[in-house]
Amino acid sequence: QVQLVESGGGLVQPGESLRLSCALSGSSFMAYIMGWDRQTPGKQRELVARINSGGTTNYADSVKGRFTIFRDNAKNTVYLQMNSLKPEDTAVYYCNANRGPTFSWGQGTQVTVSS
Repeated sequence: QVQLVESGGGLVQPGESLRLSCALSGSSFMAYIMGWDRQTPGKQRELVARINSGGTTNYADSVKGRFTIFRDNAKNTVYLQMNSLKPEDTAVYYCNANRGPTFSWGQGTQVTVSS
């Protein structure tokens, strides 16, 4: 049973940075494509970034050049470094782990960007 525990959300001002962390337990971290999605009230959950075990990444166009996803395979942890944050980045951010047809999700962490 995969468990994902997120941390690092909070309230920041526009232009500031935050780093989210997500630790996986209960299975082999290297077997998973790891990712972050986000959701705001009334909108569908959207992809933010993904990274496979080899380090290949992909990003939503809205965050390219500002966000970086990376993983530490020794710590079973994936990170999302968010720079130059904008008010429209405000959302609940969810970590996910994908292996074949199976997805597992974290509980979500709130990120609020406001002056």
